[in-house]
Amino acid sequence: MKPIQGYWESFRLLPREVAAEARRLRALDADFANWADGCGVILHQPEVQIQVRLLADALVQRSFVTSHAAVYAKLRALDHIANQAMWLVVHMSYAKRLYLDGRELQPGDFKRDPQGHTGGSLNMVPAYAALLAINNLTQQHRDWIMGQGHCVAAIDAVQLLTQTALPDRQLKYPLTDEGLSRFAADFYNYRINPDGTPISTLGSHVNVHTAGARMEGGYLGFAGLQYVHQPLAGERLVAFLSDGAFEEQRGSDWAARWWRPHDTGLTSPIMIANGRRIDQRTTVAQQGGSAWFVKHLQHQGFAPFVIDGRDPAAFVTAIFFMEQQLEAAGKASSRGDNKYPVALPYCIAETEKGYGFPGAGSNDAHGLPIAKNPRMSEEARNLFNQGAAALLQPEVTRKTAGQQLRQPDSRSRNTSPQLQCPEPLWSTSAESPMAAIDRYFVQIIASNPGLRVRVGNPDEMRSNRLNQTLNLLKHRVTDPEPGIAEALDGSVITALNEEAVVCACLANDRGLNLVVSYEAFATKMFGALRQSIIFSRHQKAAGKPATWLGVPVISTSHLWENGKNEQSHQDPGLAESMLGEMSDMARVMFPADSNSAMTSLQECYTNRGVIFNLVIPKSDMPAALSKAQAQQLTRDGAIRLCGDSESKLQLVACGAFQLHQALLASARLSERGEAHALVYMIEPGRFRAPRDAWEAEIQVEDTTFASIFGRQEAFRVFLLHARPEAVLGQAKRLDQGPRLTRALGYINQGGTLDAAGLLFANRCTWAHALEALALLANRAPSDWLSLAEIAAIQGVGDPYCIVPHPYDGLDVS
Repeated sequence: MKPIQGYWESFRLLPREVAAEARRLRALDADFANWADGCGVILHQPEVQIQVRLLADALVQRSFVTSHAAVYAKLRALDHIANQAMWLVVHMSYAKRLYLDGRELQPGDFKRDPQGHTGGSLNMVPAYAALLAINNLTQQHRDWIMGQGHCVAAIDAVQLLTQTALPDRQLKYPLTDEGLSRFAADFYNYRINPDGTPISTLGSHVNVHTAGARMEGGYLGFAGLQYVHQPLAGERLVAFLSDGAFEEQRGSDWAARWWRPHDTGLTSPIMIANGRRIDQRTTVAQQGGSAWFVKHLQHQGFAPFVIDGRDPAAFVTAIFFMEQQLEAAGKASSRGDNKYPVALPYCIAETEKGYGFPGAGSNDAHGLPIAKNPRMSEEARNLFNQGAAALLQPEVTRKTAGQQLRQPDSRSRNTSPQLQCPEPLWSTSAESPMAAIDRYFVQIIASNPGLRVRVGNPDEMRSNRLNQTLNLLKHRVTDPEPGIAEALDGSVITALNEEAVVCACLANDRGLNLVVSYEAFATKMFGALRQSIIFSRHQKAAGKPATWLGVPVISTSHLWENGKNEQSHQDPGLAESMLGEMSDMARVMFPADSNSAMTSLQECYTNRGVIFNLVIPKSDMPAALSKAQAQQLTRDGAIRLCGDSESKLQLVACGAFQLHQALLASARLSERGEAHALVYMIEPGRFRAPRDAWEAEIQVEDTTFASIFGRQEAFRVFLLHARPEAVLGQAKRLDQGPRLTRALGYINQGGTLDAAGLLFANRCTWAHALEALALLANRAPSDWLSLAEIAAIQGVGDPYCIVPHPYDGLDVS
């Protein structure tokens, strides 16, 4: 069905024509005129009045409602709720007691330390309330996402007043003076339980106790990267974005490149353009405001338009007609009548920060719009009471309004993806572990045809050995190049922006995902990953664990394979940062070969709500582990490859290149008749001293630990992929102190080198490991090393008696 063109044409009418048409409509319909009169601080400009009449026409025509009057009644209720929610928001920031009879607050009613992003929250109230209104009018559920998570007070206030909050919250905070006072007092309530957890579920940002929440929004910009990838076909999503976030994280400009009607639902991006960040105007405002931003978006494939962001009715009409326009444009593109990218509708809601309350538009409005604390200042108290009085609605009115915005059923959104994990094609000879990942991922795709697939690719799929994956899925583009693995409906999201491509996968939370990046540049993904890790852990703690399939973020072309590319390409930072996160939610694994790479991927997909960082070489590596060993390694976190558990001398490798060096050291010890054990550790986080009960659940059991590492008084040398302090500090159960333990790894030495040279420069070759082991065991290094080898590791001899000459040995191309 074609969209109602009159909506867009209304933006092009001259002001006098708009005013005349609005007057005519008010004169024709008393119900319309009653709504058009506005309510509290909400005014309906003539242009919005015309658009509301067009909305009512469309809703009646399509049988969503039975009459125009029904639409106007709902929008009148929306006005009441928006005013009342703004009233509640300002009390959440400033007050610990409130009164629904409208009496003025006294000094003791205010908080000693008011907190809140009040201005932004006030701007979000009409936007979010409008979402509930359009849901009610069409009886269609829409998901929501909010990039400015610090504006959570708006969402929580509207939900409580409309009884759409989660049941526990409604029970705890009834709509009475007492209940709402407790609600306000609990906002930014810093008190903790005996176990250190917050007493209040009302947080400074969106959290799992806010109904419908899917991300915290504390990391500005990531909602703009995710929204276009979230809804499945047939679903609807409204994304609330901010002009401040637009400059924080670029890449949301590309959303129109990715949207396709066959696999993506209807997305309605709405930027709340209030023109201010913390201390100054936003870049959008400085560049020329909405007019400049409209031109910018048009160049990026959007169909932008500007509405009055102070009016909730303007949001209602915008959401409805954006969906109509996008649906029609998508059908035209599917028929071949339009070219991609589809012109993605984009709403810019112009407002002033903190509209509706004293201090609006000022820098103070970012936080607390009244500069002084009303508890201490009579002037501030008068401003607060005056502003609150303009927002408060009569009791009967607000109760009726909340009932009129009841929401349709949304249970379909909670579908948990089901996965069939086939048996891998096991490797028995040397190959690239990334080639094995490629082979196995294609197997998994074939076994799960019902799952939407997304591959996040910053660059170089073929260099990273994902040839089968690319040939099958293809880059998603708007104009495929002949002879290249590109397609309009490709599932590989490729952009030279790590944040943008990882967000494409994080958003695809009911699908099958794979993220692959050079290890050094994967570090840029950490903020987005951490946001998902934190939110998923909070869901778990709340007893409602996330159901999305584990997301593998593969770091390849990694540190030891990028010797030739200078130190900018030699960075294990992502793995180190992920090891610092909760070990049950952020799992870091270092597969040694093809078989352990495939079992690691299998482990990832069979977990829910967990991010895995898999550090995997693309170089050809020996088949170090059998099928059974790879499965045991993944299950137990480590495996003893030689020696017995009581060996006094132990070599522990973590990383494929490190295993190669450990095997060389082991061979030398065997030549010299030294009894020793060689252990490979794939997941250091499972050997930490757990920091809470959740981490304790995934730690290696004591009996397994003892069977692998045996006696605790062993002399133990680690060869580690990352910085030794970062890994050994996490795997604390393995660290027996400096008398018994040494760790070798990356020590920030590099340059234009080959892999062997990089290992030598960082003093973590097989020979350095033997020297460290000898010193621990009070043995002479000459027991196991020649004089030439000792001279080499001491920096005075020939390094090539320890490592091969360039281009000999491992293939690091």
